[in-house]
Amino acid sequence: MRILFMGTPDFAVPSLNALVENGYEVAGAVTQVDRPRDRGHSLKASPVKEYAIKHNIPVYQPVKLSREPELIGTLEELRPDLIVTCAFGQILPKSVLDIPRLGTINVHGSLLPKYRGAAPIQWAVINGEAKTGITTMFTDIGVDTGDMLLQDEIEISDNMTAGELHDIMSLQGAKTLVRTLEELEKGNLVRTKQDESQATYAPKIVKSTGCIDWTQTSRKIHDLIRGTTPWPGAFSCFCGCRARIWHSELADENRALSCEASPGTILSLDNSGMLVKTGDGVLLISEIQVDSCRRMTPGQYACGHELKAGICFDV
Repeated sequence: MRILFMGTPDFAVPSLNALVENGYEVAGAVTQVDRPRDRGHSLKASPVKEYAIKHNIPVYQPVKLSREPELIGTLEELRPDLIVTCAFGQILPKSVLDIPRLGTINVHGSLLPKYRGAAPIQWAVINGEAKTGITTMFTDIGVDTGDMLLQDEIEISDNMTAGELHDIMSLQGAKTLVRTLEELEKGNLVRTKQDESQATYAPKIVKSTGCIDWTQTSRKIHDLIRGTTPWPGAFSCFCGCRARIWHSELADENRALSCEASPGTILSLDNSGMLVKTGDGVLLISEIQVDSCRRMTPGQYACGHELKAGICFDV
């Protein structure tokens, strides 16, 4: 089977690698253009491009595929039997979807129809889901609205971060993709329409997504911290400083102090971390990064800076 692959970030690399390792003919890799990745604004290739170059796979980089008819013509000349997409980052126009005789299969990081869109992994964690998974689907002109093919569930533990879940799902996505292609070749795939009444959307994550509202419950704040780690990071401000919160723990019931302090108030600070008042109790914050300082425990930061019980984070 001759396949044209479309993907961009780290999440997509295991799926591309699975195609190569399982002997599929990869006619090309379509990925996003090189982007500035550091303070010097030097351009860096996407992980998919880096992989493709190492494996002598032709690379195509449209700024916006729907507005580049010449490139679409080039892709037609590749005569792929199938297009496989995985976190490509652009909506495919009908002129591209019409190219492969077998259609276009997408590897999506959620149990559709829940969490359609750009950031399903992060939002599943932020929303406190106990499970998520991988869905393979035939792509249509909508955003993750096509017929579903196979699904594999993945449990989300109470302290798992979006970054940790991302890595697990990236590997599972490759396995689900290979199983999907095997069933496609056997003629055993069953297309299942999505239940629109159950559909939810996972919009793009932005830096402001990580802003902590201490009036929320401890669980919601803990889930926000997990769901925005490693990027963009949950944060809160105090005394003119901006603190990124890297790690939190739900406090034991016997530590959920009953007090009249306002949400966001630091109730205590010791070697285990700092207890911060929330909308329904307290949350233990065990790792922070204030302004340009390195990551450290609140106790370590307090040794040389103004951080102590009684200080209140902005709400």
